[in-house]
Amino acid sequence: MSLEDRAKATAKNVEGKAQEVVGNVTGDPEDQAEGKAKQAESEVRHGIEDVKDNIKKKVD
Repeated sequence: MSLEDRAKATAKNVEGKAQEVVGNVTGDPEDQAEGKAKQAESEVRHGIEDVKDNIKKKVD
């Protein structure tokens, strides 16, 4: 897996958590939803990278 891709996904997750917390504190449902969406995107990115790693291991 690309270390850069993993780092980007982790950063997106942290960004999403922070945005969700801000939304919770301010009571802004839009920020809450956007934060959760970023976290979900991060999970998908991690999953894609895991699949790539598994394929690479089987090919090697």
